Amino acid sequence: MDIARNGTQPSAKGPADTFTGAVRIDMPFQGADAARVGGAIVTFEPGARTAWHTHPLGQTLIVLSGLGWAQREGGPVEEIRPGDVVWFPPGEKHWHGATTTTGMSHVAIAEQLDGKAVDWLEQVEDEQYRSAL
Repeated sequence: MDIARNGTQPSAKGPADTFTGAVRIDMPFQGADAARVGGAIVTFEPGARTAWHTHPLGQTLIVLSGLGWAQREGGPVEEIRPGDVVWFPPGEKHWHGATTTTGMSHVAIAEQLDGKAVDWLEQVEDEQYRSAL
C-alpha cells in the first residue's frame, strides 16, 4: 500500500503549449510499474481551457466544482457541472475547460498505452471556444 499524503506533491502550472489561460494541475496519482492509470486534479480559471487532444485509451472527467465546457470534434459545446462524469472514447479529439465567467475543477483519469496517455494537438481558437455563448 502507498498513501500519497495531501499537500506532499507540488502543484504545477498548465503549460502554455497545451493550455490557454491560468490552469493549475495537481497529480495525486500516476501509473507506475504495471499500473497504467493516472490522474490529475485540474483547475481552470475563467476562460482557461485545454488544447485539442486525444487519449489512446480514452479519458474520464469527474467535475468537482464550478462550471465548464467540453466539446468533441464535430459536436456542440456541452456544459459540464459538479457531479457530471464525462467519458471521451479512445482517439476522440476533444477539449475541456472553464466557461468565460466561471472557473471549473475536475479529476481527469486516463490510462497509458505504451507509456503515453495523451496526444496534444492544436490550440482551441477563441472563436471555437466562444461558440458556446
